[in-house]
Amino acid sequence: MPELPEVETVVRGLRNPLVGRTFTEVMVLWARTIGAPAVSELCQKLPGQRIEAITRRGKYLQFQLSRGDTLFIHLKMSGNLWVELTSAPLHQHVRVAFSLDNGHQLRFKDTRKFGRIYLTDQPATVIGKLGPEPLADDFSIEKFMALFVKRRGTLKPLLLKQEFIAGIGNIYGDESCFLARLDPRRQAETLTKEELERLYQAIRQSLEAGIMFKGASFDAVYLGGQFQNHFQVYGRDNQPCLVCGTTIKRLILGGRSTHFCPHCQQ
Repeated sequence: MPELPEVETVVRGLRNPLVGRTFTEVMVLWARTIGAPAVSELCQKLPGQRIEAITRRGKYLQFQLSRGDTLFIHLKMSGNLWVELTSAPLHQHVRVAFSLDNGHQLRFKDTRKFGRIYLTDQPATVIGKLGPEPLADDFSIEKFMALFVKRRGTLKPLLLKQEFIAGIGNIYGDESCFLARLDPRRQAETLTKEELERLYQAIRQSLEAGIMFKGASFDAVYLGGQFQNHFQVYGRDNQPCLVCGTTIKRLILGGRSTHFCPHCQQ
C-alpha cells in the first residue's frame, strides 16, 4: 500500500495537468469504488466543478473543488491515477474515469479494487479520525512526545495506526525504527525522552527521504520511485546490515512483516 511519500509524489505529479481544469462527466465502471455518496449523486454533483487545489492528508489525495466540495481518493493496495486523452483506449483495470474540459480524463486504475473515492462537503466524515501530519511545520517534538503520554502497546504497530500518526505504513515504520535505533518490539510506554526525540527525527528523516526519491517502486503498479534502492532494513531480511554487518531479521508484528537489525536496534 502506498504511504505518505508515494501519495505525496502522486499529488505533486497531478497538480500541473489538473489544477484549473473542470470536471465534465464521470464514468463509474466499478460501483464499489465509490464510498460516498451514491454513484448517481456523485455523477450529478461533480460535473461543472473546477479543481482549485490538490493536496494530501495522510494517505488520502484531496481535490478542493469550486463549489466547496472535496473529492477524496484513497489508492489502497493497487490504485493509481493517470491523466490520458479521452480518446485513448481504457485500460481493463480502470474503475472510474473523470472527463475534463480539455479532452482528457483522470483515470483511476485499481487492479485489486480496494481503492475508494468520496465526494463530500464535510471532510471530517472522511479524514476526521486521522492523527497529525508527521511533516507538518506545526508538528513539534513536544506534540509528538505528547502522543505517547499514557500510550501503551508495541512500537511498530502503534506507528502504523493512522489515528495515531497519519501516513506511516510498513516501509517507513521499519525504516524509522532503524534510524532511531529502536527495536520495533519495544513497548511504547518504556521509551525514554531521548529515545522519543530520536524517533521523532527518524520519522521525519525517512519520510523526507522517501519524498526526495519519489517514493518506493515496490511492485508493477508503482513505477519511477527510487527509495527502494536506499532501504536500510525493509525487505532486506537475511542480508547484512549496511551499518554493522549483522544479518537483518524479519518477524511478524501486528500481522505485518517487520524488518530490523538485532545489533543496531537492541
